[in-house]
Amino acid sequence: MFTNSIKNQSILIRRLALCIMPSFLALSTTLISCSSTSHKADIVGEKAVSIKTKVLRMGYQSSGDIVRVRGVLEKRLSPLGIKVEWAQFAQGPQLMEAMNVGKIDVGSVGETPPIFAQAAGARIVYLAGRRLTQNSGAGSAIVVPKGSPIKTLAGIKGQKVVFQKGSASHYFIIQALKEVSLKYSDIQVLSMPNVEARGAFIQGTIPVWVTGDPHLALVEKLHGARVLRDAKNIGTPGGYYVGTREFAKDNPELVRIILEEIDKNGQWAEANRKEVAKLVAPILKIDLPIQEIISGRSNFRLKGITPELMKDQQRIADLFYNEKILPKKIDVQEALLTPKEYAAITPPTLISEK
Repeated sequence: MFTNSIKNQSILIRRLALCIMPSFLALSTTLISCSSTSHKADIVGEKAVSIKTKVLRMGYQSSGDIVRVRGVLEKRLSPLGIKVEWAQFAQGPQLMEAMNVGKIDVGSVGETPPIFAQAAGARIVYLAGRRLTQNSGAGSAIVVPKGSPIKTLAGIKGQKVVFQKGSASHYFIIQALKEVSLKYSDIQVLSMPNVEARGAFIQGTIPVWVTGDPHLALVEKLHGARVLRDAKNIGTPGGYYVGTREFAKDNPELVRIILEEIDKNGQWAEANRKEVAKLVAPILKIDLPIQEIISGRSNFRLKGITPELMKDQQRIADLFYNEKILPKKIDVQEALLTPKEYAAITPPTLISEK
């Protein structure tokens, strides 16, 4: 027993040495494992932080994602022993559904999908917002075919209007109808994802379509679609990066790194829009001149979650409830982290106005 005790103490000392020695190394991306758990330690300056996952599951939409194309998350997270897996979805509602059933951890959507997801009981949290510009909304529009007799937005009364329910287009059409004194009940709503609706629109079987890039740019430039109203100045708070509550609470340091890299990539993208087009065009199989239009009117930067931003989001949630589109009234505060938790995940660049 005495011999076994000495042996056990020797093993304990060796394990402690393994845990202590890396702290003297100056490598900023050193990973240490001092137990049999999956926790990793990312040495950021002199502060060791804990990350509880080995895989980051990111969701993106069929319209493409320059973050994925440039591989910025992989470059940052690979030295930390974290693999990035990407899953593509037709639009925001499908992405949120996948998050609700635990298939992805983080994803980017418009302002509307998180509201419907929360109403469905999804345990999600808002991680960051989208920084708006003067050109925000130019990449979404209400369009009609080239030869349509409909000339004005008011002319869509009684018409079949196609869009994906629960998407950003859902909020857009409600706000646009108000501008011409129409109600949501004044149109015939048909829900269809953009990837399915585009072919039907081109064939002339859809009289009115609410859509966004890249589909919007393609039907405008290749098929002469006419814009009745784009989404500029429509009163939207913009899109969000959303995550599961469990993932955000278990991995605050990882979330901070993710948001930091996405925003750094956004800074690069806004300064290099033509280069963005060259990278994305072959992936989406879109002619470069059309992709340049899309990239030229896209928003890439992020901003932190603030009370003011969430008041706007609550306004939209209330609108859907009042229109009897949401089955129940929701409180967006229930999809937020605490101020302390937001301080831990929000990089300084998301707070700065520059």
